[in-house]
Formats: sequence, C-alpha cells, structure tokens
Amino acid sequence: MIIEIDFNSSEALYIQLRNQIILGIANSKLSEGESLPSVRDLADNIGINMHTVNKAYALLKQEGYLKLDRRNGAVICIDIDKYKAYKELMEQMTVTLAKGACKGITRQEAHKVLDEIYDSFQL
Repeated sequence: MIIEIDFNSSEALYIQLRNQIILGIANSKLSEGESLPSVRDLADNIGINMHTVNKAYALLKQEGYLKLDRRNGAVICIDIDKYKAYKELMEQMTVTLAKGACKGITRQEAHKVLDEIYDSFQL
C-alpha cells in the first residue's frame, strides 16, 4: 500500500496517516492479520518523524483497527463492534451533513456522495 501524505495540508500528519490506513482497509489493500511496517521503517519511507507514526498507530489501536505486539509489530485487527461504530458514524455524519446543508447540498446530493463513496470500497 502506498501512503500519500500532503505536507501542505492543514490536517495533522498522524491523522492523514491514520486515514490512509483506514482507507486501505476499506479498499481491501490492507487485510485482517496483515503486518504494517515498523514505526521506524514507515517514518523513513514517508519522511516523517517516528513519533508521528507512533501516534497514528496508537490511535488506530485505540479505534480498533490495529493490535500492537512486540514480535509482530502493528497488525491489522478489526474490532467488530458494530453498535459502537454505528454511534461514531452517526455523530460524525451529523456534523458533516449539517455542514453540507448549510452550503446548500440537498438530501439527494448527499445520498449520491454516500453511494459513490461506498461504491469505491471493495467490501
């Protein structure tokens, strides 16, 4: 999987890295049980600080996408807690849809965007 970081973005690097890994899982570029590069290797490959990668990995672990162990490093391990994921999605989508509504995006346009995003995932 190729990680693309935008150094000119206002979004924090660790958030960009986290999002890229989540998108990799959703698009089947990363799968359950697959090991990610070590913190040092990934930091060197991308050209960012090791602490940034460590922060992204820790956040992914906290959110249920990774497990970390000393022998295997960071491993994709999706925590199947559908209710929790549903509640988080509801909270995030509420704000996102409110922003869109304020900018004049219709319900039909929002549905179209949602369908396009889901269609891009290889679930």
